[in-house]
Amino acid sequence: MHGSTTSLTASVSSWLLVLLCAVSGAYCLRRARGSGGAAGEAVMGFGMALMAVPLGGHDDGWRAPVLGVLFGGAALHALWLLRGGPHHAHHLVGSLTMVYMALMTGTGSGHGQEHAQAAGPPLLTGALLLYYAGYVMLGGTRLITAGGPGSPRSAAGLGGPTELVRACRLAMGMGMLAMLLTM
Repeated sequence: MHGSTTSLTASVSSWLLVLLCAVSGAYCLRRARGSGGAAGEAVMGFGMALMAVPLGGHDDGWRAPVLGVLFGGAALHALWLLRGGPHHAHHLVGSLTMVYMALMTGTGSGHGQEHAQAAGPPLLTGALLLYYAGYVMLGGTRLITAGGPGSPRSAAGLGGPTELVRACRLAMGMGMLAMLLTM
C-alpha cells in the first residue's frame, strides 16, 4: 500500500461516491427512456460521478471547463422548465451548484484533497450546505413514510417505483452534500 491511510480512505470514499452517482444516473436514464421525465436527473447523476472521480492531481485542466459547460446547459434547461411551475427549482439549484463547484475546483485541481484547496465564498458554500442538508433530511423523511401500510401510494400500487425514484433523488442529494463538504 502506498500513501497514508487518510488518502486511501479519501480515495475509497470518492470512488464510492462515483459509484453511487453513476448508478443513480443509470437508473434515471433507464427511467427517462420509459417515461421521458428523468433525463435531467440522469445528466446530473453522470455529471456528479464524473466530478467525483479522484484524479490524484493528474487533471490536465479539462474537467472544470467541460463540467462548467455541461452543468451550465443543465441550468439553462432547468430554467426553461420553470415555466411549467416551481417544482423544477431544485434542478436549477442543483445545476448551478455543480457549476459553482466546477468553477471552484479551477484548472488543474481534482476532487478530493486538492478540491479542498479551492474554497469558494464561505457564505454561499454554507447556504448550499444548509439547502442540501435540509433536502436530504426531507427526502429521507419522505422515503421512510412513502411505503407505510396506511399510505395511499401503497394502496394505489405505486409504492415500489415511487420509493426507488425517491431513493435515487436522495442518493444524489447525499452525493451533492458530500461534495460540498469537501469544499
